[in-house]
Amino acid sequence: MADEMTDQLPDDAPQLSADQVAELEQIACTVARASGDLIVDERPDHLGVAATKSTATDIVTEMDKRSEELLRNRLATARPGDGLLGEEGASRESETGITWVVDPIDGTVNYLYQLPAYAVSVAACVGDVHTPGAWRTVAGAVCNPKTDELFHAGLGRGAFLEHAGRSIALAVTAQDDLALSLVATGFGYDVDKRKWQAGIAAELLGHVRDIRRAGSAAIDLCSVAAGRLDGFYEAGLNPWDLAAGWLVVTEAGGVVQGPAGGAPCADLVVAGGPAHVAQLAPLVDR
Repeated sequence: MADEMTDQLPDDAPQLSADQVAELEQIACTVARASGDLIVDERPDHLGVAATKSTATDIVTEMDKRSEELLRNRLATARPGDGLLGEEGASRESETGITWVVDPIDGTVNYLYQLPAYAVSVAACVGDVHTPGAWRTVAGAVCNPKTDELFHAGLGRGAFLEHAGRSIALAVTAQDDLALSLVATGFGYDVDKRKWQAGIAAELLGHVRDIRRAGSAAIDLCSVAAGRLDGFYEAGLNPWDLAAGWLVVTEAGGVVQGPAGGAPCADLVVAGGPAHVAQLAPLVDR
């Protein structure tokens, strides 16, 4: 890996060759596609909510659980010594210094309502994935099975979109005029937090072309990498929401940061081209 890339990794990160990163990237792509096929092909006609998490609107479906089980089993077979952190509770300590951070369905509410903006996110990470700023992604994939799009990246290898038999290299937009930019965001599940986030969005509307809210942070980040959005910001994200998309954006030439320009975390994630983030971050970094 290039020196500027390895400089960004935690000091205790395992030394990975370019071939090893490529292998991790391929595994991420394979298992993300397999899980994507599962949640589409085996979705019940009358899908119900299996449980709720932080609030009554923060839902889990039976397919979230089945998808995470598939990811857990496939990754344990392919990389038995690696750790695992999943949104629905899957957890395994790492013996190799690599931990897979997975979101079995990012955009579960969209999935419940059959809106085609949900994805499976799979990322190979190094460092302490439980501590903001102490980990980085080295390979990742985000699969939107309804659009047949697979976004993926490996550290130092670039970011790509696989669609309709084509592999497309990704690059963030060069938009440096905030007033002409299209920005995406998301809202949390807690009512008070949503009101606060809506206030920030209302203020931001006067500074940008427009705002979009698709309902999947993983897809939003990949849309930034693909140049479909100029920027993205959101508070309340967990490692599984951003791990793969973070790398896809940075490998597409973008920047992903948190409060005061630090590491992205639950307090804030801002993504886009360098010039765009420099203008957007001060407006949303509360």
